[in-house]
Amino acid sequence: MSAPENSEALGPLTLAPEAQRQLFLEARTANTFTDEPVTDEQVRAIHELVKYAPTSLNQQPLRVVLVRSEEARARLVTHMTGRNQEKTAKAPLVAVLAADLDFHEELPRLVPFMENPQAIFADPEAREGSARFNTALQVGYFILGVRAAGLAAGPMIGFDHAAVSKEFFEDGRHAAVCVVNIGKPGPDAWMGRLPRLEYEEVFRTV
Repeated sequence: MSAPENSEALGPLTLAPEAQRQLFLEARTANTFTDEPVTDEQVRAIHELVKYAPTSLNQQPLRVVLVRSEEARARLVTHMTGRNQEKTAKAPLVAVLAADLDFHEELPRLVPFMENPQAIFADPEAREGSARFNTALQVGYFILGVRAAGLAAGPMIGFDHAAVSKEFFEDGRHAAVCVVNIGKPGPDAWMGRLPRLEYEEVFRTV
């Protein structure tokens, strides 16, 4: 698989070209996977890498359920939509990524230099917004971590979010944000790369 034609413009980057290709230029969202299992050791290594990526006030609201049993997989598949059902049924590993809406309870440990950091997020609505935003950041980090492990990720938001939240987070304080299929890419794992916006369409200087 060749890199995009504009790859020569990456000269100012200090990240090794091989890593650029693995994490960004050649990586795709996978739709099929081989049968090769994804181990707990691989997932732990992914976490040990991406846990250092930044979140607002170090709140780290992401919580993950690894769906490994056939029974749990079947329950999840029923809540996926369209083609996501088949992809989720066949992936070597599926992870349900959720936002902990009461993440503020962990803040005294995570930001020990502050006194009563929970007070900043006393309002439930504001707290939920922050939890969802920072979880979305962590979902992106997680996908890059999966790629760094030599695996492919198939992130999906096409599912019944309320049902999956209730199914896998019974305490009611977690909101499912994304389901990610993980494994080695299989035959015809991805479609052709879709267009991207150019620099001038995204950036402006003031």
